[in-house]
Amino acid sequence: MKFGPGSLAFRVIAFSSVWAILALVVIATIISALFRQASERGFESLLSAHLFNLISAVSVGEDGRLEGSPDLGDLRFSMPRSGWYWSVTPVTEGLEPELRSGSLVEPIDAPTAEEIPFTADFQRRYITDGLAGEEVQVYETEFALGSEGESIARFRVMGNLSELEAELSAFDRTLYIYLALFGAGMIALNAAVILFGLRPLGRVREALTSIRTGAAKKLDGSFPDEIQPLATETNALIENNRRIIERARTQVGNLAHSLKTPLAVIVNEGRSLGGSKGSLIAEQADMMTAQVEHYLQRARIAAQRESVVFRTPVAPVLERLVRVMAKLQPKFDIALEPVPEGAIFAGEREDLEEIVGNLLENATKWGKATVRVSVAPRGDMIDLVIEDDGPGIPPDKAHVALKRGRRLDETKPGTGLGLAIVSDLAAEYGGSVALGQSDLGGLRAVVSLRRAEL
Repeated sequence: MKFGPGSLAFRVIAFSSVWAILALVVIATIISALFRQASERGFESLLSAHLFNLISAVSVGEDGRLEGSPDLGDLRFSMPRSGWYWSVTPVTEGLEPELRSGSLVEPIDAPTAEEIPFTADFQRRYITDGLAGEEVQVYETEFALGSEGESIARFRVMGNLSELEAELSAFDRTLYIYLALFGAGMIALNAAVILFGLRPLGRVREALTSIRTGAAKKLDGSFPDEIQPLATETNALIENNRRIIERARTQVGNLAHSLKTPLAVIVNEGRSLGGSKGSLIAEQADMMTAQVEHYLQRARIAAQRESVVFRTPVAPVLERLVRVMAKLQPKFDIALEPVPEGAIFAGEREDLEEIVGNLLENATKWGKATVRVSVAPRGDMIDLVIEDDGPGIPPDKAHVALKRGRRLDETKPGTGLGLAIVSDLAAEYGGSVALGQSDLGGLRAVVSLRRAEL
């Protein structure tokens, strides 16, 4: 099955692959956004919980000093410069000392209330730089301590925001890798399923090629329900064309037989008259017979050319005609060179015999003692070469010899239709005829015909 920009398989696979990629990109974006939202909410909830735990763990002693040993349950608050810090800073004058986590080995400056004001419940949130260059999210509040609420302290809990971003980036990378692998596998599986599903179309194409090349007469085999009606209608069309061709051939044969008798009567009457007029009548009747047969044959070829391609091995036809001509012309040395394998004419045997027979007859008519026949496959063409040792045809007269009824030498018998018939038959099959000089000294006729596919 061909796979290119113009193929159905390529279009379906490309469309489904683009759709799958877009869907995976959207899914990855949604999952990443949801995970980020959930992580950020969890991060904020954790900082808020730490802040309330910190407030509940600090109090004012009888001596008016801040006291307490907050344990927030996270070892990172005890690791220096970890990015996780807490602090309790006195606001009321005379209240001391300042309490800090073990990780906060140096103070972190806080923005003024003018820069970032507190909310109505004396809380604020902001992002600042940590001790190790990381970004930290700060949850800060002012809280009144003591039985009378006369001591106010500022509580701050700081979480490592850079650590959260690193975790989110790692999650995104992992997500994209797994989705990319999943997408590649899905596209490969999708392509395999599509190609497998389209295999029956490939079988149909191969069957049609076999019909076109003459290797088969109809579409054989079982096909899926979607394709079976196409195969059935195609077989019906082929059979209908075959019946039309046979009917046309029958009518052509009937016409030929119906004309043969009147023309034979005219020929006999002309000969019986004798003299110049009788000879003229007989000669013209013979030409009419040749013309009728020629055009009937062209009609038959045109009827079958576009519908069914026949396959005719060249070697058996040449061998038989050479044997017959050698018996008819025993004085000639007619040599047939070995025919290459794969030399199969894409046409009917009768037409190939007509072409070769006319050329052999012409060669023995004009040649002296030697005729050579050879075959040379050339791409999708076959070159039939027939040479003789006669006088040949001047290059400037070659095109005249291929015209109907034109005879270069009136002393030789004939109607002047031989080479014209060969040229017309070759043209009907998409071929051509070329006349040149042979190394034997005479004419070299090369007929190029369509080659049937192997």
